[in-house]
Order: sequence, then C-alpha cells, then structure tokens
Amino acid sequence: MQTINRRFYTLKFYLKRLHSLNYSTSNAPPDNHVFHKNSLEDIVLERQLQATRSIVVQVSSQKSFPELYHYCSTYGRIMGAHHYCVPHEDNRHYILLEYENSEEAAVAINCSAYNDEMTGVPVRSPFLWFRAASKKPLKREIELSKVPSLCTVDGNLCIEQAELNSLLRDATNMDEQLSVLYQNTKLNDLGVRLRFLAAFQVQQAMYGMFPLANAIPFGSSVNGFGKMGCDLDLILRFDQECKPKENQTREESRLVFHTKENLINGRSQTQRQMESIGDMLQLFLPGVCHVRRILQARVPIIKYHHEHLNLEIDLSMSNLSGFYMSELLYMFGEFDERVRPLTFCIRRWANACGLTNPSPGRWITNFSLTCLVIFFLQQTRQPVLPSINTLFKSAIPSDIRITEDNVNCTFARDFQAIGFKSRNKSKISELLLQFFEYYSQFNFHNKAISLNEGRALEKPDHSAMYIVNPLEQALNVSKNVSLEECERLRIEVRNAGWILESEVDQNHEHDNEEQWGLLSLFKTPENAILKPNAFFKPRILEVSDLFDKTEESSNGKSKDFDTTLSVPEVKNKEVKQHRQNTKKSVGNDLKQIRLSTSANTSSGSNKTMQLMSPTKSIRGGS
Repeated sequence: MQTINRRFYTLKFYLKRLHSLNYSTSNAPPDNHVFHKNSLEDIVLERQLQATRSIVVQVSSQKSFPELYHYCSTYGRIMGAHHYCVPHEDNRHYILLEYENSEEAAVAINCSAYNDEMTGVPVRSPFLWFRAASKKPLKREIELSKVPSLCTVDGNLCIEQAELNSLLRDATNMDEQLSVLYQNTKLNDLGVRLRFLAAFQVQQAMYGMFPLANAIPFGSSVNGFGKMGCDLDLILRFDQECKPKENQTREESRLVFHTKENLINGRSQTQRQMESIGDMLQLFLPGVCHVRRILQARVPIIKYHHEHLNLEIDLSMSNLSGFYMSELLYMFGEFDERVRPLTFCIRRWANACGLTNPSPGRWITNFSLTCLVIFFLQQTRQPVLPSINTLFKSAIPSDIRITEDNVNCTFARDFQAIGFKSRNKSKISELLLQFFEYYSQFNFHNKAISLNEGRALEKPDHSAMYIVNPLEQALNVSKNVSLEECERLRIEVRNAGWILESEVDQNHEHDNEEQWGLLSLFKTPENAILKPNAFFKPRILEVSDLFDKTEESSNGKSKDFDTTLSVPEVKNKEVKQHRQNTKKSVGNDLKQIRLSTSANTSSGSNKTMQLMSPTKSIRGGS
C-alpha cells in the first residue's frame, strides 16, 4: 500500500484543488452565461484521477455483470459500470468498473492472478479478464448483493447512418437537426474514460523508473470536438512541469539523484527514447499491437492499435504545443455553445462531398476546417468568438507557457479574466448559411487567414490556401491543400449555400421520406449546380501522344504502350494541323536522338575494346 500511496502523491494536491472548484463530471452542457468554467488542465486532471480508480474486465457477455459485480465488490465500493463490445470473429465483451478511490482499484489489480497457460511476461495492468469460477456463487447471494444496473450498454457503438437520418428527418427545424447531429455523434463519456485509461496504462508501465512520467491525452479526445471512434493522441513526458507543494521540499534536500546527461541533440535523443518505448509497448503491454514507429517526421510519433479498446493511438514525446492547441480549441468551444454543433455539421458536410479524406494528402483536414469555422465566427457583424490576441492580452504570469522548442503558447486560461461575451443572437442554422456565403466569396488567392489577428492578411507565399498556425505563426496549417482542392472547396460551399437558402427558418410540414434540411445538404446530388471540374479544361494535347505507340524491345519484338487516355477531338482545322506537325517534328527529333545515342555507344565500345587488348596481352605475358 505504501507503493500505491507514493504512486499518487502528485495527484492529492490536485484533488484538493478540484474539490475547491466544485468540479462535476456530469454530462450537462455548460451554461453560456456563466464564466466560472473549469480550464482544460483541470478537466484532464480529473479524468486522469478517474482512470486511476478504474479497471476494464473482459467477460463472456453482458449477462456476466451481476456475478462480476458480486466478486469485485469484495475489493471496494463500485461507483459505476459501463459495458462495451469490440468487434472480432465473435464480439468481445468488456465492462469498465469505477471504484470509489484509487486504492480500492489498486487492491483489485494486485489481487489478480497471472495467466500460467501463456508464455508471455507477466505484466501488471488495469486490463483484466474474468475467468470461470471453480465454484459458482449461489443466485441468492448475487440477488442479496443488490446489483445495480449498468450505466452504459454497448457504449462505444457509433450510431448507424439510417438511424441518424431518421432522427434528422423527424426534427422540427434545422436548429434541432444540428443539435441532434451533435448529440448523437460526439465522443461520449465512456469514450473519454477509455482513452484516459489507455493513457494511464502507458504511464503506469513507466512509473517504476520514471516516477514523474505523465501520459497526457490531447487533440479531439479532450477538446470537445471529438466524434465517436476518433483516434487518441498522447504525449508522454518524463518531467512534469506542475509539481505539487508536497514535492517542493525536495528542492531543499541535500541528497540529489544522479542523472545521466544527454550528450546528443534533443531530437536524436527523443528518437532513440521513442524507439525503446516502442519496443516496450510492442513486447510487454497487454492489448497493444501493430506498433509502427514514424521517427523521421517533424514530430516523431509511435502509432499502435489497442485491441481491448478498439482504438488507434498516436504517441509522441515532443509535442507540447499540440496540447496547448487543444486547450485553445477547448476554450473556443466553451465561449459559445453554438461553436461545436456548427463545427460538427461542417465536418460532416465536407466528408459527404469528398472534401476530406482519412488518408493524408492534398485534401483539407478536419483541423483546417475547424480553423475556418473559428475564423468565420470572428468575422460576423457581432463576433461570436474573440481573436487569440485578445486572449494573449488578458494573460497573467501564471498563463505563460513556453515549450522546449521555444514556441510561445501564452494566452489567458481564465474565462472570467477574459470577460468576452458575444452579443450575436443568430441561430445555428443562420450561422451555417452565413458560413457558406462567406467562404464562397473569400479571396483564397491573395488572402491568408489569421485567428490570432482575427482578420485576413496578405498571403506570404503561393500556397493554394494559407491558414496561419495559431501557435507557430511561421507555419501554414493548410500547406498540404492543392490548388484544385481549394477550388473544389469554393465550389462546394457555393453549392451548399444555394441548397440552404430555401431551408433556413422553414418549419413547413414535411413527409417522413422527404430529404430536407441537413439531409439535403449531406446528400451529394447527381446533377450538382457546379461540378468540381468546372474550371479545369481538358488538355488539347496529351504528352503521351507525342511518342510512338510501339517500341522495339530488347528481344526484337514490339510492345504496345498503355494508351488508356483518349485524345480529345479538335474541330478547329488549324489547331488539328498544328498538333499533327508538332507530333511529326517531335517524332523526328526523337529518332535523331536515338540514332546519335546508338552511334556514340558503338564507337565508345570499340575504343574500349582497343584499350583492353594491350591489357590482355600484358596480363597473358605475365
């Protein structure tokens, strides 16, 4: 028990702090008119404490819960239980149990047995399985224990598209549709719990050698913009910046730990450390599989899959700015309750019309779309959101954050100190239409988007789309977006604006089978008003057409080139004649090049033979 108490000495101070804030973990939406909101750091800390009180147990089915509850109650008081499934050949069932405190959860883990039938290394972990008992408890004993009902059943299942469409169709207006979409697709409480438990597993595995190790979730899992099934981003730190008062006495101690000095640069050291951590994850941690190390990226990461959580995880060690970016997005979502539902709708629309893609490439990302939404809400006649510079000016010394890469992440965290309150009373459906109208006229060719200034700036380079990185302002968030994809965005927002013009503020009676409101927006029409290729004309001449269709191979036989691209017909006689002349002249030039190349090759080989002949005679004479 002494080891357990030491394990959580860094958390006791924060627990007192959270109780003083009267923090509640309920799912009630925040009041937009109340400024005493908790910071993301407080919420992350409470979720980390929640993970220390939890275990995940694999069971044969949901019906095993009464027996599991009866057995695990012997270790402590169970505050809640959540059931979920992981798709497999046959669905695997799991139940997350939350105890009253972390000590009771630790006792349950310490009393668990190791699997002697497997040859793997025994590992202490919050992920367990419930094996059959040699002597089953009597039904009467289970009934007397007053088993409560499960808080969640199949809690990690995403809503089916048909069911979501039915809910959207039954809504009375577009504002209700936007609320239904957000409430049914956002990351739920169980999803957040499982992600913090995955972080706790990594942190617990490191604790023996690194007592200050801290695995912190960031990104969509914590900023309020995450949807069901989203990936987990983790940052692993070995030196906690925030130290409790109980630990400050160590700085006055005359006994100091020996520390191994790093003699190489920081990036190389991080890569070597992550390589070792990747080996540890792959070899020892239960549930971790498909480990991939991407160490040459700008931010080195380890990607892996957790089979007990059905979760994709990205682990980094040098991305503190990513956490502070999550903190910034969280604050924007808390400023106004319309921000997140609007963002969810824009992302859903972009996915429906093919603007976003799960694979990295030339497409716009969800993060860039979120930046577009925030920037638009800064531009409304009565701004819905403040600029980042407003947050920077309201910062106090305790808000100063400078990363190890010298990235300034300083901005005010206290909503009351910022004191921003929007006077914009527009409904979400009206803001949605205004979003499409705004970007259908935005000058992406010459202007850059700056959330820091809250206004458009002159574009510093020739990128198709330029969104200034809010924290690293020398970088372009949307540098990957191609010119064609940027043009497609303009066309699609114009189409969406035309579709919504007839939908806003209409409460007419509609048939249950009718596609209206968001359903008409998410449905890709066959006869689109503007096609994405409307501004891209076909080439008059294909380069492949300049070459002969056949080429003599090395064995003397001719082989055909793959000519799947058809040359467009040209009605203009002058253009047609010019194309034929160009093809003929280029063909003659190619033949001359081939002849000259073959002649030079043959003459070169003759000279080589002449030079080699004396050498052979000398070698023969010797």
